[in-house]
Amino acid sequence: MSSSSIVARNISVEFPIYENSHRSLKKAVLNLTTGGRIGQDAGRHAIVKAIDDLSFSFTEGDRVGLIGHNGSGKTTLLRTLSGVYAPVRGELKVHGKIASLLDVSMGLDPDATGFENIYLRGILDGLKPARIRGKIDEIADFSELGDYLNLPVRTYSSGMMLRLAFAISTSVEADILIMDEWLSVGDAEFSIKAAERLESLVGKASVLVVASHDPSLVARVCNRKISMEHGKMIADEPIIAPQVSEAPLVSHSAQLPH
Repeated sequence: MSSSSIVARNISVEFPIYENSHRSLKKAVLNLTTGGRIGQDAGRHAIVKAIDDLSFSFTEGDRVGLIGHNGSGKTTLLRTLSGVYAPVRGELKVHGKIASLLDVSMGLDPDATGFENIYLRGILDGLKPARIRGKIDEIADFSELGDYLNLPVRTYSSGMMLRLAFAISTSVEADILIMDEWLSVGDAEFSIKAAERLESLVGKASVLVVASHDPSLVARVCNRKISMEHGKMIADEPIIAPQVSEAPLVSHSAQLPH
């Protein structure tokens, strides 16, 4: 069995912009917000080059932190690695099961109960019914939602919904973990519990790729740092001595409402 890895060779991701040829103001604003990455495809449509000719290799043991300003291409790259977007050019090879924590609430059915949503998300993740049943008690206990799990999710507060979503999403077993910022859920006590669970999940993953605006988080969690700008990789460097702390990592940069 091969080791977990992600290998990209000259990948690019582009988004077309239709019916804008006569909208000079719109084009000017888009040029400003995308760093001038607007070009044209073969059909003469305007395009945004969200990812521009990237090559890299992530192998077992890599803990990669993506840094860069908003619009630099970090989230687009994470979505591409997760299979949400496909490169228009280049080659992307992924070996290993991926767990994506880009949007933990994605896939929740508001009309289904909490328990039903646990089943639904398990099915979406490709789990067999017996495996899903084996996870239910653990997810329910961690969420601390009790009898509310018998009610439709649309009756939940935003904090309750996110507790359920977080408990489900972090119950996965994966070789490669993809994250957009570090998640923190709920009140202070639950946030510590959530951070410990997340750090355990990260520790079990063979490869971690996380985007963050928090340098201290990247220094503590990662052993490799990639800087991005205008869809390009401008630096790829090791983090020589990751910062170690016994306290659970609770980041406020991606704290979810409660």
